[in-house]
Amino acid sequence: MGIYEELKARGLIAQVTDEEEIRQLINNGGARFYIGFDPTADSLHVGHFMALCLMKRLQMAGNKPVVLIGGGTGHIGDPSGRTDMRTMMTDEVINCNCECFKKQMERFIEFGDDKAIMVNNAEWLLKLNYVDLLRDVGACFTVNNMLRAECYKQRMEKGLSFLEFNYMIMQAYDFWYLSEHYGCNMQFGGDDQWSNMLAGTELIRKKSGKDAYAMTITLLLNSEGKKMGKTAKGAVWLDEKKTSPYDFYQYWRNVDDADVMKCIKMLTFIPLEEIEEMEGWDASRINEKKAILAYELTKLVHGEEKAAAARDQALAAFGGGANLPEKIISAECGTIIPALVAAGICASNGEARRLIMQGGVSVNDDKVTDINAPVNDGDVIHKGKKVHIRIKFN
Repeated sequence: MGIYEELKARGLIAQVTDEEEIRQLINNGGARFYIGFDPTADSLHVGHFMALCLMKRLQMAGNKPVVLIGGGTGHIGDPSGRTDMRTMMTDEVINCNCECFKKQMERFIEFGDDKAIMVNNAEWLLKLNYVDLLRDVGACFTVNNMLRAECYKQRMEKGLSFLEFNYMIMQAYDFWYLSEHYGCNMQFGGDDQWSNMLAGTELIRKKSGKDAYAMTITLLLNSEGKKMGKTAKGAVWLDEKKTSPYDFYQYWRNVDDADVMKCIKMLTFIPLEEIEEMEGWDASRINEKKAILAYELTKLVHGEEKAAAARDQALAAFGGGANLPEKIISAECGTIIPALVAAGICASNGEARRLIMQGGVSVNDDKVTDINAPVNDGDVIHKGKKVHIRIKFN
């Protein structure tokens, strides 16, 4: 099985421009491909994770990645999947974010001679002359085709700024520039980027007469990929100062049952033969699958030692570890509020009630939503992510 066939088997490929040509290129290690990352924060997040894993897979198969940091496009902001305009960032913030991205990407991609390279589109976009761009590139686009793009249509009712309207042209120009100066022949991205990517392939073919290809990956968990990496408190970051290895582990440990095998296929490097075997496991082993997923992905991002520590911490908290503190309470405290107070987790019934209503209490693996929920001898009560106490009745 070639790498193209493996990507399809893992459910990663959403759309391609020229399937047979792309298949031959990447199976033979002939793709010099790029993926762009706009520096909208000082850390990559889980939403970038699929793209990083894809680059790693393709590099392992002999293809050459070009990591494009959007120091230039970051001044505009991609309207794809947005309901409003992005906050404008200063040059200082953009440059700082670019440096943070570079350090994190080195964990996934091997850079060096005849390996991967990293470039910043600020090097060419910020030097462009507006009139020259209009004459040289603008003539290759029709407004009619641009307005048919999904990323623009969804914004038309609320208002699409002229600033954002230019994003497609900037992304297309990136592909053309990388083709001319770095030999790029392929662009990868999420399936919400399809219109922008097609614009790039067409620009290269019109201006340079070269072959150029585009392939989008299926964004995980929903069609627009917007659930991925989001929690009630915001994004799940790859920087451990923003999301600890334990919290990262727990994010994947708590994905919906229906998404577990999809995540394992798309994101882990577990061989397909082993994954097929896991698909045949009894439904009672769902938590075992989740633990495998969480460990494998935490290992990819934070390393084996921190992944093992996160797994051990989770086992201690949720799996009955020997080091879990115990509190002996009266058997009369058989519902959650008196149990929280008797165990010293909350100072009063009122505090316990508020904590439950705010979603801060779990018993064993289940979030507590009922203030009269029962508790049993041996249950583990969790307050947030740091307080875990086993209760014993006297």
